[in-house]
Amino acid sequence: MRAWTLSTALAVSLLGCTAAAQEAAFERFRYAGSDPENSAPLEPGQYRNPILQGFHPDPSITRAGDDYYLVTSTFAYFPGIPVFHSRDLVNWTQVGNAIDRPDQLDFGTLGLSRGVFAPAIEHHDGTFWILNTCVDCGDNFLVTATDPAGPWSDPVWLPDLAGGIDPSLFFDSDGSAWILNNGPPEGEPRYDGHRAIWIQRFDPVAKRTFGPRTVLVDGGVEPETNPIWIEGPHLIRRGEWVYLICAEGGTAEGHSQVVLRARSPEGPFEPWEGNPILTQRDLPRDRTHPITSAGHADFVELPDGSWWATFLAVRPYEGDFYNTGRETFLMPVDWSGEWPVITRPGEVIPYAAARPGLPDAGPGPEPTSGAFEIEETFDAPLGPQWMMMRNPRETWSRVQEGRLVLAARPVGLGDNGNPSFLARRQQHQNAVAETTLSAPPTRLGDRFGFAALQSDDYWHAISVVRTARGPRVELRSRTGADQPADGVLIADAPLEAEGPVRFRFTAVGDRYTAAWAPGDAAWRTLADDIDGRTLSTRTAGGFVGAVFGPFAQSQAD
Repeated sequence: MRAWTLSTALAVSLLGCTAAAQEAAFERFRYAGSDPENSAPLEPGQYRNPILQGFHPDPSITRAGDDYYLVTSTFAYFPGIPVFHSRDLVNWTQVGNAIDRPDQLDFGTLGLSRGVFAPAIEHHDGTFWILNTCVDCGDNFLVTATDPAGPWSDPVWLPDLAGGIDPSLFFDSDGSAWILNNGPPEGEPRYDGHRAIWIQRFDPVAKRTFGPRTVLVDGGVEPETNPIWIEGPHLIRRGEWVYLICAEGGTAEGHSQVVLRARSPEGPFEPWEGNPILTQRDLPRDRTHPITSAGHADFVELPDGSWWATFLAVRPYEGDFYNTGRETFLMPVDWSGEWPVITRPGEVIPYAAARPGLPDAGPGPEPTSGAFEIEETFDAPLGPQWMMMRNPRETWSRVQEGRLVLAARPVGLGDNGNPSFLARRQQHQNAVAETTLSAPPTRLGDRFGFAALQSDDYWHAISVVRTARGPRVELRSRTGADQPADGVLIADAPLEAEGPVRFRFTAVGDRYTAAWAPGDAAWRTLADDIDGRTLSTRTAGGFVGAVFGPFAQSQAD
């Protein structure tokens, strides 16, 4: 497989490079997290949910022989659409990103929760296919690769699907290929959230749709109840039946998965009277350590004939508040009857359960589930887990001699642009993230720091800024679009020395602490009761989760 790095992506198709910018050097990055509900030792033969912690929504899975590949949404983060590999469905390694060249898609100044939604991956005759929607940036497209680690092709656009989202590809047993997607219903929508599932033939050689487009589902499995947001469709053939699985009910606590079936991909499809086949909306809201908002599932068949589902769900720390975003979970699919079932009424999604019947492949190079710690010493190119806000249009980062070097540019965290900011996901409710800045800025107004960020409008940032009074350590926060783009000053302190400065954020549920330290001195708290709910989806909106990372910003020239 091709070794992918962030440095590789930034070296391809960039339009220029930053000249004469002051640079910030960060010596290390450390992240550690542990949550009580999913950190206890496992029993022999068990796996742990979620299998991909932190912001990894809309999972889609495919099998190629003994290998399994999974993709998730990244919206307007770059690189986009992470590709994970596993041989046992439990231990996963990110092998690349399908959108890793700045000229593949243009996120421009899109909101961070726009961009690439709900990718669907399939493997057929030696080729991997990913179908996706670039919301507000080009509509529906596909990319292909022979190696899932990349390189992936440039997008091939699918104009017949205009106005729709969530395309997926189905290769039937007779050799025919079909694309289905969520789209507007025929005629005027009857209510807010009224959508339909459409299908059309697909030519995999020409890579285009053809023939009539047909509505498979109008509204949902019980149209008389005005169901909302039927989406994320996938077709599965099992014997003489073709099963259509879809998400329904929106992506919040009413989320669910439903199933219909027909003799042909073109229908007519009948819904199962036992729907939904996956949900947690029927459980008490005050239960301990809840998992909520479950849906958007995809199925995969194992060599032994068993079926498993990946799907998204969330782990709130209070009510519907969560900062880790929508995560990827795994459960078996029960085919003991004629219809597939993931959870039965009242059944709780488990944090620990019996593993699939596959040989244990052992942990990958980085953990993705349970309690863990990660430390980056910047002695090798950055891995594919690192992300930036939107496409880069100039080279502003590099790894050099054990340091991550960022060019200070006049683009801030709240500017709806591509700031000099590289980040990794918050993957636990209880987490610590820290980094070390080699030296403070020397140019007046320049700011080097460390941020906990949910979007352009919601973030907290510790930084050293060069002022007329000398260097100072500041905590600035932005908690809404009505606040200044550079945030509001919450606390500050003088920096007495010009040497290294450490930054640290500690999250405990909805409370964050911001701290700093000069050199190897003891930590000093800037604020210890920051309202972390400002980084939650409930407050900040959108579909992303919180991230941590270093940044560098200069004053405009």
